[in-house]
Amino acid sequence: MKKIIQTVGKRKKAIARSIAKPGNGIIKINSRPIEEFGTKYINMWIKEPLLLAGKIANKIDINVNVKGGGMWGQASAVRTAIGQALVKFDEKLRDKFVNYDRTLLISDSRRTEPHKPSRGSAGPRRTKQQSKR
Repeated sequence: MKKIIQTVGKRKKAIARSIAKPGNGIIKINSRPIEEFGTKYINMWIKEPLLLAGKIANKIDINVNVKGGGMWGQASAVRTAIGQALVKFDEKLRDKFVNYDRTLLISDSRRTEPHKPSRGSAGPRRTKQQSKR
């Protein structure tokens, strides 16, 4: 029987759901290879948990579906989902990931502040500029 691991990563409005199973180290995001997701910098940032895991990352296939949010929010959600999947596959990685960057395992809980009434689309804290005279 194959071991299937399901994990979730969140950041702002982005939600990434991953399904991991033993395999050959193939990582796909929205049914496409990981190399096709985002810019080079975003791609390197997403691959950090895979580099930290080393040879363990070559023993697991991960499929990630990500929706909502912007490019960086999605990237952060994917990174967290991949990190959690690797730790569930091999518990020895937990300390290494937490010491490197806590957001590899724990989703960032910060959200945008809601807009306040009577300001329209100006933002939650914007007020009219004060004049001295």
